[in-house]
Amino acid sequence: MKILLLLLLATVLPAGAQALHKCTVDGKVSYSQQPCEKGVASTIAVPSAPAPDPAAAADLKRQEREAEKMASQRRKKEAREERESRAEARAVASHNKKCKKLQMQHKWAEEDARGATLQNTERARLKAKRAADMYHLECGG
Repeated sequence: MKILLLLLLATVLPAGAQALHKCTVDGKVSYSQQPCEKGVASTIAVPSAPAPDPAAAADLKRQEREAEKMASQRRKKEAREERESRAEARAVASHNKKCKKLQMQHKWAEEDARGATLQNTERARLKAKRAADMYHLECGG
């Protein structure tokens, strides 16, 4: 894309008309932008660059707008993906925290059931079973 941009700029920017000097010294020909010091000299007129093509300039502007639009869309997409990634990470962390809590409640309910008196044994077992069911339902563990 940058190369295309440079090529278009090169065609749009006008080059100033320059004179080219052909120097012949001892049978050797050289070309220079400076006048010859000695020997046979001739000046070659270099035609000026053609006028800038308005269609090329308009095309360049259009391409610049399209490139900026694509860059903007890419930045928005990356920002959206980053937000979604953070939200997913928070959801996973929340789920893991909830599972740990349910696991602890299940563990404590089983401990309570083992240490329950005869009068509260059935109630403590039911509580432990419900805590286990809740843990398995939420966390699959």
